[in-house]
Amino acid sequence: MVNMQRLEMFVAVVEAGTFTRAAQTLGLTKAVVSFNIKQLEQELGVALLTRSTRQISVTQTGERFYHHCLWLLQEAERVLEDVRGDHAGLTGTLRITTTPEYGARVVAPALAEFVSQHPELRIQFVSSSQNDDLIAGRFDVAIRLGQLTDSNHHARLIDNFAIFPVASPAYLARFNEETIHTLQLLAEANWIAHSRLSTPLNWQVLTPEGEHVIFEASQPVKMMADSASALLAFALNGAGVALLPSWLVKEALEHHRLVRVLPDHQFPQQGIYALYPGTRHVPEKVRRFIDFLHARING
Repeated sequence: MVNMQRLEMFVAVVEAGTFTRAAQTLGLTKAVVSFNIKQLEQELGVALLTRSTRQISVTQTGERFYHHCLWLLQEAERVLEDVRGDHAGLTGTLRITTTPEYGARVVAPALAEFVSQHPELRIQFVSSSQNDDLIAGRFDVAIRLGQLTDSNHHARLIDNFAIFPVASPAYLARFNEETIHTLQLLAEANWIAHSRLSTPLNWQVLTPEGEHVIFEASQPVKMMADSASALLAFALNGAGVALLPSWLVKEALEHHRLVRVLPDHQFPQQGIYALYPGTRHVPEKVRRFIDFLHARING
């Protein structure tokens, strides 16, 4: 049977890039780390690393093995934390990622309350506009917004939210009208689009008459950005129309800094999902936080 400690050493070497840095991270000598990696390769009968005088690189087999090691080590840590938690409450570290905008408004306040109820639990919160890989990033939970793509991970729907086309009063004044009042005018607007969406200017829209129609902007994208907060800033400063979450534009709409365009038309609702690794053992801290977040948002 492969020694789990050797798996930890292998992961450390891959992530550090050298035996010396890996040894420093682990608090061991370089000789001990090097010996154990050689033993691991002998046990497996494959080369995991290629070595040169200055650096090491991972073989194709080693790259696959590295990801398996991450999964195994995380699974082992989850089991150990749950066993400890049976006697001491929630312990260990809960590592979570979501978007900067939703994280600041919803997830971070929820985490603050959750950890106050579980003082032995530590939180690592990472905000990112990218959909970081849960295994490679060693995340316990990812809060994802929008349409969920197929995944090997478990997913739980937390809530739904509407998306609105919005623009500033200054931008709409250019139309010499109070607002854009037809889909055709909306299609001709200056669009501000999210660069990470595959079809940012193509949506199914429900009209006031109950018809589902395909809306497609007729003009090229005026401005693109990779975060909702950047799209919001562009819209607030009169750059054009942006399709944004209701929770993000609520305050700007209330203070009349933005106007909801075609409020009698409905764009597709989006989901808020909690994703967690598709392992056999789901840690108690993950289950409890997802339940807590769901109850907080829907309570």
